Amino acid sequence: MGKKRQVGRTYRSVAVAIACGAALAALTAVPAQARDTAHRAPHWELKDSGAADVRFRGLSAVSRNTAWVAGTAGTVLRTTDGGASWRNVSPPGVTDLQFRDIEAFDARRAVVLAIGEGEASRVYRTDDAGATWTESFRNADASAFYDCMTFFDSRHGLAMSDPVDGKFRILSTGDGGRSWKVLPNAGMPAALDGEAGFAASGQCLVSSGPRDVWLATGGGARARVLHSADRGLTWTATDT
Repeated sequence: MGKKRQVGRTYRSVAVAIACGAALAALTAVPAQARDTAHRAPHWELKDSGAADVRFRGLSAVSRNTAWVAGTAGTVLRTTDGGASWRNVSPPGVTDLQFRDIEAFDARRAVVLAIGEGEASRVYRTDDAGATWTESFRNADASAFYDCMTFFDSRHGLAMSDPVDGKFRILSTGDGGRSWKVLPNAGMPAALDGEAGFAASGQCLVSSGPRDVWLATGGGARARVLHSADRGLTWTATDT
């Protein structure tokens, strides 16, 4: 009987030791976890892009490592190491253009929009990380001024111009920006006097999901937001 009681006490001692060890591990893990979380707290680091005298306006991040930026003097930069370094991948011969919006799909494919009156409004596309670019649209209407663009997916996208003949003009692509067509304006409400989009950063036109798109305006008697649920064919306008 004495031997049995001794064995029982031994098992209980081992069980208590295991339980205490588990509790201690749980307690000591909390400060370590907190320290690890604090170590990963969000912060900013200033990086030199290497592009002097350029004002960046367009930004498109496709992953934690890859992002594209676009700006004045026809400049496009690309990073694949999370912003630690940037490479100039600008289209050749376009230093007179002002890029305001860039929409990237991955590390190799991106579409960039230049703003301005008449032929200054253009779209370029690259499929090889900026090694080569193709001009896929050049505005031939002197009264049009394209401000921004958005993509629903890697194929379908829209670009927007300030009002032409009293209505905002919408471009559409179904092949990833390789070609564009002007959509009919029958479903677009009349623009207010002086109403326009703003091409400061390419964000006046944004999409969500496969069909919804919003257009923010200003300059008129009232600022408005226009919404389309059919990829830009018909729109409703709401005063803000």
